[in-house]
Amino acid sequence: MSDRILSDAHNIRKLIREAEALADESMIACARLKQAMLAARQNPEVEVVEGQRALLRLSQAESQALAMSTTLLRVHDELSKIGREKMGGDNGSDTVIPNEALTLDAPVAETRVPADA
Repeated sequence: MSDRILSDAHNIRKLIREAEALADESMIACARLKQAMLAARQNPEVEVVEGQRALLRLSQAESQALAMSTTLLRVHDELSKIGREKMGGDNGSDTVIPNEALTLDAPVAETRVPADA
């Protein structure tokens, strides 16, 4: 195997893990934002309905982030297959992704918020 192929493989491995970590960070940031928004609504001076549309939109963003994470897992799985075929799995560090993590083919129910809302 050429040095170029090995170098490309190491770079791709690093970048897919970086992309997966960023997807996770995005979901963590959304969770923190939702927590802060809900805590703000606990103020007795704030109406319970305040920020409801923002919470709906944030939930949409969280669903999209989870879908992106799942798609990145599928990318990772495809790259692992290529690695096994081209590199023979010679270093014993294959990534094993359970099928159930990749089988969410049905889209998450989409919450629609009217544009004028």
